[in-house]
Amino acid sequence: MSLSLARNPDRSYDILRSDHQHLRSIFSPKSIALIGATDRVGSVGRTLLWNLLSHPFGGTLYPVNGQRQSVLGVRAYASVADVPEAVDLAIIATPAPTVPAVIRECVEAGVRGAIVISAGFREIGADGAALEVEIQEALQHSALRIIGPNCLGVMSPRTGLNATFAGVMAQPGHVAFISQSGAVGTAVLDWSRQHNVGFSTFASIGSMLDVDWGDLIHYLGDDPHTRSIVIYMESIGDARSFLSAAREVALTKPIIVIKAGRTEAAAKAAASHTGSLAGSDAVLDAAFRRAGVLRVDSLDEMFNVAQVLAKQIHLPQGRRLTILTNAGGPGVLSTDTLITGGGELTQLHEDNLAELNAVLPRHWSHGNPVDILGDADPERYAQAFEIAARDPNADGILVVLTPQAMTDPTRTAERIKECAKDLKKPVLASWMGGTEVVAGQAILNQANIPTYSHPDAAAHLFNLMWRYHCSLKALYETPAPAMTWDESGLALTQVKRLLKQAARDQRTVLTELESKTLLSAYGIPVVATHKAHTAAEAVIQAQAIGYPVVVKLDSKTLTHKSDVGGVRLHLTDDAAVTAAFEGIRDTVAAKAGAEHFDGVTVQPMISRDDSYELILGSSVDAQFGPVLLFGAGGQMVEVMRDSAVALPPLTTTLARILMEQTRIYAALQGVRGREAVDLPQIEKLLVRFSQLIIEHPEIKEIDINPLLVSPMDASGHGALRALDARVLLHAPDVDVRTLPRPAIRPYPIQYVSDWVLKDERAVTIRPIRPEDEPLMAQFHQNLSEGSVYLRYFHIMQLTQRVAHERLTRICFTDYDREMALVVDYHDRERDEHRILGVGRWSRLHDSRHAEFSMLINDADQRLGMGTQLLRLLVNSAREEGVTRITADILSENQGMQRVCRKVGFHLGLPQDGVVEAKIELDCETARVRACA
Repeated sequence: MSLSLARNPDRSYDILRSDHQHLRSIFSPKSIALIGATDRVGSVGRTLLWNLLSHPFGGTLYPVNGQRQSVLGVRAYASVADVPEAVDLAIIATPAPTVPAVIRECVEAGVRGAIVISAGFREIGADGAALEVEIQEALQHSALRIIGPNCLGVMSPRTGLNATFAGVMAQPGHVAFISQSGAVGTAVLDWSRQHNVGFSTFASIGSMLDVDWGDLIHYLGDDPHTRSIVIYMESIGDARSFLSAAREVALTKPIIVIKAGRTEAAAKAAASHTGSLAGSDAVLDAAFRRAGVLRVDSLDEMFNVAQVLAKQIHLPQGRRLTILTNAGGPGVLSTDTLITGGGELTQLHEDNLAELNAVLPRHWSHGNPVDILGDADPERYAQAFEIAARDPNADGILVVLTPQAMTDPTRTAERIKECAKDLKKPVLASWMGGTEVVAGQAILNQANIPTYSHPDAAAHLFNLMWRYHCSLKALYETPAPAMTWDESGLALTQVKRLLKQAARDQRTVLTELESKTLLSAYGIPVVATHKAHTAAEAVIQAQAIGYPVVVKLDSKTLTHKSDVGGVRLHLTDDAAVTAAFEGIRDTVAAKAGAEHFDGVTVQPMISRDDSYELILGSSVDAQFGPVLLFGAGGQMVEVMRDSAVALPPLTTTLARILMEQTRIYAALQGVRGREAVDLPQIEKLLVRFSQLIIEHPEIKEIDINPLLVSPMDASGHGALRALDARVLLHAPDVDVRTLPRPAIRPYPIQYVSDWVLKDERAVTIRPIRPEDEPLMAQFHQNLSEGSVYLRYFHIMQLTQRVAHERLTRICFTDYDREMALVVDYHDRERDEHRILGVGRWSRLHDSRHAEFSMLINDADQRLGMGTQLLRLLVNSAREEGVTRITADILSENQGMQRVCRKVGFHLGLPQDGVVEAKIELDCETARVRACA
């Protein structure tokens, strides 16, 4: 049984596209109403009108001014309601207090999109914020989308639209630029004309009252004229919306962000400008990495990256750069920058080295940098470039030219332009000098070869390019499983019970023993810990464990035991344990009060001689929700500051990427004669830990410090134990639904269910996971040609169906926008899992509608699986706010049509051999109930 959404063979697994009609009305309008149009010299309203008149956009312009019959010779209208045709875009440039009423008029007139240029909203304080609330109330239950307020406006250079009050019109190109700052936007426009960089879209979006980063990234991701997206960001707004869109689009189009506010002072400045609070910069970095977004640090970098992305289609596949130069100094300078930034010089292939020896003077450098000497003419440059470009070891080429007596910068640029025309790797250039190299720079820029005045800047940009490519590729490596379903279910139940008891006790602090019980439930190894209420009990526990031991304070209220003298180490006999118990009791009573002493815990004294102390923790970020921290631990953790953060949930691949951000990672791989630790074991531990904090939002903070890890022994095993743990909870009266939600949608465990097929095999129907890629490949190997045809409308080769790039799209799912359910059968005799069927609905962007697809293994059809799978898909879609689901089915696919009818779909009449199935989820008849 199989179903295809359309004749596009991958449409159901790829991102489904809607027409984005409301944003399209903003960026490609057929009719514009300029509200606040005026002919007063120097006014925003006049500048906007002049820009719109001076750059025809292919539609009709209607000035709106209640006091004038015409503006700049164009008939004016008293209000948007008086405009004689439907308005796609309203541009509002009236005083801030008038804007809510204008928005209400636009809603009543059926306007699809609006740009609010006006300032004077939340950035000025409470009065301005109140105006925004009025606007949001006016937008409720309407389809109108708004960019702004307090923005420069938008441009669509390809169509000629200039809906801004900027003095310069952008050139057409393939870079989309979005800025929260109008001033930065105008600077980018000036720079772009000097460097021949064009834009597919230019947007200044101001305070993001309505349309946010996620909306724009989705729209630009669908735009065929946009190859890359560059963002100047002051506040992130809805973090999940941004990350959801960025994770999807970054797979096919680079996204580059410069985020203002790295320092606390700058963050405050940014907040006062945008009216938003800045979050933790380290967390923001982690969010960008998780989404495959490249962050740059300065406007210069942003401009340079924009130039590269505008002119270079191919990103470097690795970090190896060949530097071709006619002077040694610039070669050394660029080499230093390259290597300092993590790049490498290409090791020239022996065949290419021989070719260079044959065409270059005897005294050339005979290595990389390829110094072809100061008397190099254009032909020598061209010959050396062609040979270097053929080198299979090279991931990119930097051509450096310094003007010397024999140099012809212009002709050399012409020759490099010719040689680089069809090259499938990036080419950067540095034509150093003044007026004598200007013509050559222009030739290279026109040929889409980025040029830089200094070669070290080009080398730095190459490092940014390969790091971006490699990090994006790593995000979608197939991870390893870290926890079985049985383990996960037991852990969830056990910890929920523990946290409920703490809430009943009105406690926000777990004891050390409770904290370790919580960690142990999720498979995180802990050191054996025993509780003692009296000194005699402590001695008995110590004797059972064996000396030496550690005695620690046990308290339901105090979390930092060392601060109140609550830790005693290296205790070697009964007397020492007794003294430790009494000493801790008396010290706590003196420093904090006797009511904070609940006894002690007794633990074995673990040797740390050959081990590493790590820290693993979590806290809640105001913008991004739960955040993970990993790094070097121990008593000096705040001093060493060797840590990195990541957003949960993690996979084993993401866990490795997190560890790689720290300096201690190099030591964990083995250093100075020490064996490496069991890194895969740590990866799985991090995955389990991330699952723990995602599944239990009641947890406010966790610290595991130290997490002790030992090098692997001769048998390949290494010890890993949490020696201490601290868990803080949110207050019992806090509604967890009001807390910052995870920035990355967690695995939707609520859609996991058990089912029994008609042949009595038990299966689990559950959302797909990244770890399922091998199972999905195996699933496709068992499909017949008939099922493949019915699913894709033609025969698709197995190699294409199981390609990693395609399966990545299938298994790495953003559960906020689509849901794929797989039927998972556990063959207990062989102890292996098999996927028997898969179904998916995908939300159409900018709407509450979705399309679905389904495919069942041939050997497992007619067992009730398709009907139950579709029922569960429909139920999950309704829970996620989808109101309509549709699909296209081949007329001959009678089995799938029967299943759709059973679940409540309406089937249309065949058209061109295709039947449309549709279900309205807000209809009473569509309230599908899953079978018991």
